[in-house]
Amino acid sequence: MTPLSQTPRPYGRPLRLGSLLLATALLATACGSGDEAPAAAADPPDAAEPTPSASPEPSQEPYTVAIGGDVMFEGMLRQRLDSDPATALGPVSEVFQEADVSVVNLETAVTDGGTPAPGKQFVFRAPATAFTALESAGVDVATVANNHGMDYGTDGLIDTLDNAEAADFPVIGAGRDLSEAYEPEFFEVNGNTLAIIGATDVLDDHLISEWTAGEGKPGLASTKGEMLTHAIQAVEDAGSRADAVIVFLHWGLEGDHCPLPHAPGLAQQLIDAGATAVVGGHAHVVSPGGYMGDAYVHYGLGNFVFYNFSGPTAETGVLRLTLQGDKILDDEWLPGQIQGGIPILHEDESAVSQGVASFEGYREQCGGTNLTAEPGEPAV
Repeated sequence: MTPLSQTPRPYGRPLRLGSLLLATALLATACGSGDEAPAAAADPPDAAEPTPSASPEPSQEPYTVAIGGDVMFEGMLRQRLDSDPATALGPVSEVFQEADVSVVNLETAVTDGGTPAPGKQFVFRAPATAFTALESAGVDVATVANNHGMDYGTDGLIDTLDNAEAADFPVIGAGRDLSEAYEPEFFEVNGNTLAIIGATDVLDDHLISEWTAGEGKPGLASTKGEMLTHAIQAVEDAGSRADAVIVFLHWGLEGDHCPLPHAPGLAQQLIDAGATAVVGGHAHVVSPGGYMGDAYVHYGLGNFVFYNFSGPTAETGVLRLTLQGDKILDDEWLPGQIQGGIPILHEDESAVSQGVASFEGYREQCGGTNLTAEPGEPAV
């Protein structure tokens, strides 16, 4: 995986050398007098140097994207981070490292400063080594567009962005102004160009104004209210530069496996704008996933690296999508359980089958999700 290259490819053909020599010889013959020696014959056309051809377009080969849910570093996770950032995410790192592109939801401010947001029961923050942990685990980009991204105010957000830049680790869904907040991260992999955009559909009512990015104003990318138009425009713009676009949304209702009533319509609007997949989290439990037409939608990936895990909140997994061009070729849910704050994916065949069946059962359990098991099927 490499960043998107902006270097233009050379096009055009130079004049064939043989043709140029032949034209020169004919002109000399026509203009010379009878006493002059005859002009030398030009090299035959077939003796000319080969004509360089334009650089071929790279072929597009399939590639994989691994997507994890909510990540933070409080409680026992902070102990793991302080002990050894390189191993903080545990063995799930192998799945991320094997994928061509990996992304998670970083549900914390990355700062040692700032002021806790007023009126919030839970505020999360982590030191800059959080980015070391993500990079070491094979994560390529993280969205911070969520209801904890500015837990330590504007100063905390600026610290998060500065720490990410210092670590050379990409974050999406936040910025120092409106444009930066909605800017995608682009990846060029196996001849394909992929764009990933982060945005939140969940914000505390009394913090919406302060936390939302604006013209010249730091904040988060949002799909709430009039900000949805910016998200849609960001998807359209990304689609003009990339073969596929993934939107990572923070959406849902805490503790509820089923999406909120407006979620299918929101997903469809983003798909209509050009999104190839719309995925996300926030509910802290796993929610349905499936196809909306040819696009893939996942309403909630659940907790992933999280201190709060028991019962349904301990159910977790990795969504792995295989893409080529603008098509999704395959989807896989790799189920697991959070143990000691980190995701441990099932290896036992029976446990894997049970985990996949549980995940797929949420589509029928919830109803009204507008999702199907296979692309192109009519929704029930």
